[in-house]
This record gives sequence, structure tokens and C-alpha cells, in this order.
Amino acid sequence: MSLYSLNEPLEECHQDLVWLFYKINIHCWEYFMTMCANSFTFKNVFAVSVLMLGLTACSADDQSADPNRLSGVVRLDGSSTVFPVSEAVAEEFLAVEPGVRVTVGVSGTGGGFQKFAAGEIDISDASRVIKDSEIEAAQANGIDFLEIPIAYDGLSVIVNKENTWVDYLTVAELNMIWEPGSSVDSWNDVRPEWPDQPLRLYGPGTDSGTFDYFTEVINGESGASRPDYTASEDDNVLVQGISGDVSALGFFGYAYYIANEAVLTLVPIDGGNGPVRPTSTTINDGSYSPLSRPIFIYLSKVSAARPEVRAFVEFYLDQAPALAAEVGYVAMPAAEYQQTRDALLAF
Repeated sequence: MSLYSLNEPLEECHQDLVWLFYKINIHCWEYFMTMCANSFTFKNVFAVSVLMLGLTACSADDQSADPNRLSGVVRLDGSSTVFPVSEAVAEEFLAVEPGVRVTVGVSGTGGGFQKFAAGEIDISDASRVIKDSEIEAAQANGIDFLEIPIAYDGLSVIVNKENTWVDYLTVAELNMIWEPGSSVDSWNDVRPEWPDQPLRLYGPGTDSGTFDYFTEVINGESGASRPDYTASEDDNVLVQGISGDVSALGFFGYAYYIANEAVLTLVPIDGGNGPVRPTSTTINDGSYSPLSRPIFIYLSKVSAARPEVRAFVEFYLDQAPALAAEVGYVAMPAAEYQQTRDALLAF
């Protein structure tokens, strides 16, 4: 009979050695009882007792935590678009390295880069590439970094489930709706055949990389947008707003649509070659244009020197293809993940 069946759990022990100590302890106890029965001196009894305690301590030490286990804290913050992937990776990593605590915040891509440049976090989640001004802020604090693409996203335009008139939107129509100074305030301002009904807008806040990307490709300048819309850095707030407002139009990352498709309607976008819905295929092959984009994590070089952070990022790259697809994004080709692993190895 194995000792494991008598004293669970002993995952950290070497089974044969623990069993040996167990047998020695039993024999020592039997010897102790024999000496007592034969009236051995107290000195001899004490000596055997000390031996038993020593052997028991050795056995207990063998059951202690593996000194090779990692510990510490890995801190992520930034994009709400990237959050579902990072959160899923963090949960899986906990099962592998339970001594490491991974925190994942959501302050928007811009907010994440501010914390990253200040050295407050190890990894910044980002739904766009880092801006020159953000690079300068990081460099001013001596922070070098590695840009790591993790998946593809199709930025999704959404209406309420009860909206029966919108069949698709063109890029020109999106620009007319969202451009600075836009006078569009009802659906029939977009197309005359659509109802004379208020058009209420929902979208990410100005710290969001999704906001930056959308305004750049639709309005021609990052950050250029009409201000009179319901804004939030939390995409779940946008989901709730659009699902509860029949006059709503909004946009956010594809994963949030997938998670809520029962209460939302996805709008096909005509980028010049006819209306296209975002799907894993159209996002990956680029035909969902111009709203397909990569999403990223940014790793601080100072943090990468800590074994728990490096192990987490290596694990992230291993798990990203499956977990990105699981939460609603599109995995990159295997060769791109390998390129990033090679870059990480040299970083």
C-alpha cells in the first residue's frame, strides 16, 4: 500500500523516499516499545525518540513546497478589448504556477500605457500600436519594451436586436455619423428610407485604443470624433446600453459581440467591395476592411528580467491561439507566434 493513500495530498513528495521514512519510523517505534517492555534506561529511550523526531522532520521537509516553484505578482492593465484574452491566460497560468498572482486591470489602452510608462505595471494590454508620445514617456523613465501581437480583432459595429432597418453601413456613412461636427441625429439623416427616429451613439472613451483605431480609419485622424455619444472604457457598459436602446448604434471589439450575440445585431460594413460581416475568416484574411486589426501586449524589459513575468509571457504565447479563439478573437498564423517567441528569447 502506498503512503499516498494514507496521507493525502503529497504531490510535492518523492514517493519512494517518503515511504522509506515511513517504514523507518514504524520500525523505530516498534524498537521503542520493545525497549520499554524490557526496562531499558531512560537515556536509551530518549536517544531513540530523538532519532524518530529527526526522521519525521526529514519526511516533513520532503513534503514541503518545491523550491523551483515561482512566486510574485505580475501586473497587467490597459485595453478592455485585450482584457478577455489576458484574463483567460491569467486563470490558466494560476493552475500551473499557483504561487504567482496575476492582476489584470482595465483602464483603456491609453490609460494602460500611462501606467506602463510610469513603471507601475509589467505588461500593457493594447488594441493599437503605441504612440510616439507614449514611447517618449516610457524612454524618459528608462523603460524599454517588446511589442507582442497576440491575435486579430474585427472592430464590430452594433445595433439593437429590434433594429429591423439597418442592413449594412458604408465607411462613408460611418464617417458621416461619427465625424466631428456631424449633424446626424436621426436614422433618416443617414438614409431617407430609414425611420425618422433618434440615433443614439455608444462607443469607447478617448483613452481606448479601439476609439483611436476607429476614428483613424473612419474619420481619417486618431481621436477625431463628435463628442455627443455615450462613452465608456468598459465594453460591458456599451453592451448594456445598446441592448436596451432600440435607437442605438455603437462599436467595440468582436469578442464582446460574440459573448452577447443573443441580444445584439452585428452590422456588415462596406469598405468598397460590398458589405462584409466580421467572422474569424474575414478578419483573418483581411476582407473585413478597414476594421480588422491586430491586438497586442507590451512587455517591460525591466519586468522581463523577473522569472515569474517571463514565464507568464511565454505561457501567454503558448496559450494565445486557443484562448483568443475561445473568447471570440482570431489566432494569428503559427509562424507569427514563433517570430514573437524568438524575439522574446533575445529580449
